Amino acid sequence: MFSFIQTGNQIIDYLLIFIFLVLITYPILGGFAWFIGVWCYTFLFKYKQEVWDEIPVEIEPLITIMVPAHNEEVVIENTINYLMTKINYENYEVLVTDDGSTDRTPELLANLQKKYPKLRVIRIAKNKGKAHAFNVGLAFAKGELILSNDADTVPEPEALNRYVNYFIRPDSTNISAVTANMDVQNRAKLIAKSQTVEFTSIVGVIKRTQQGVLGSIYAYSGANTMYRKDALIAVGLFRQDRATEDISIAWDHQMDGWLSFFAPEIMFFMEVPESLTMLYRQRKRWAKGGTEVWLTNFRKILRHPFENIGRTVMFVDQTFSIIWSFFFWISSAIFVWSLLYFAATGNLERIYHMLTMSFLFVCFEMISGTFQLLASLIVDDGGRKLKYLFFAPLYMLFYWVMNALTIVTTFVPAVKTILGLGSGTWKSPERKGFELLDKEK
Repeated sequence: MFSFIQTGNQIIDYLLIFIFLVLITYPILGGFAWFIGVWCYTFLFKYKQEVWDEIPVEIEPLITIMVPAHNEEVVIENTINYLMTKINYENYEVLVTDDGSTDRTPELLANLQKKYPKLRVIRIAKNKGKAHAFNVGLAFAKGELILSNDADTVPEPEALNRYVNYFIRPDSTNISAVTANMDVQNRAKLIAKSQTVEFTSIVGVIKRTQQGVLGSIYAYSGANTMYRKDALIAVGLFRQDRATEDISIAWDHQMDGWLSFFAPEIMFFMEVPESLTMLYRQRKRWAKGGTEVWLTNFRKILRHPFENIGRTVMFVDQTFSIIWSFFFWISSAIFVWSLLYFAATGNLERIYHMLTMSFLFVCFEMISGTFQLLASLIVDDGGRKLKYLFFAPLYMLFYWVMNALTIVTTFVPAVKTILGLGSGTWKSPERKGFELLDKEK
């Protein structure tokens, strides 16, 4: 069966066969692993935050809600109005770092400052990226806790109180950050409904498994995460040349010995891309950022693989994800070429065999993916999103392929970033604006 793998060395042959089998079955094994992991978190993980203390106003720690913004005229006013009027917490300020906006964002912010005394705005003349804007804002932040909040994102009213509950625990002195549970705000279009399934899959299964089984998390939710200011300073702030500051800082914290937590009970609502072009641009940035982090920490993990087993397992999974993406496109090209060749030579038996085997693999992938998604939809947000299981096939067939494509197409740019040729400047997505979504819908 594996006659095409013959190097002359039996040990190498067996190793290559093992890697080949892992790559073929990687999506299937991954789906079942996350499915098992979420139930381990649900029933075995002992350190979930289940009791929320009401914090007296007189001892509330000061929180700076930092909103990096670049050309956000469509959403910035609604976001600031919400943050100023809907948050059930007293001791906080809102600090907007306007990163070289060229639209009406500065004008809108100036008007909002007249309305809200707790709103401060830092104007940065030239767009240098979200990480740079965050680092500049940190110098002006008064809070000991910093909540990153994207311009198109709003947290639930009780979010600040719940975040603080993590930081006042007896074992909290080494907690660097707590990242919340994302939910899709704009669900009108099919592509947005599909992302509801995807985000639930990510936060409902993968992050729970990473937290509960591995003791680490791959990435913060950059749209809404609360940081300890001292922890940001300790690792040298955000890397300004990285495509995804949230993935990068999560690894920097955990590689430096800090603890990072995922808080599925804290909800925030964000606007997601509603066009394929914007979605692809977003996923390219995510893929590039993930590869940058993988390259940054490769030698550190290789030198000390047993220093943190959970983190090493997470790194190995990312390694297979990158390799599988290349394997997927190379094997797909070989598959198509072989079909055309056998069709041209009239070898119908080989065509039947190839189509049968590929159909079996796709069925197993769909089954494992369905188990993963079903588990996530049950445990996340009290099972309210189960109705979105209908859109799971679109997610599994389309988004998996897109993720594989973006990893391959951004690998070389990620390498260039590590070599010092990267840039963190950003371009705002096409915003549609939003009203806060009722969680019951």
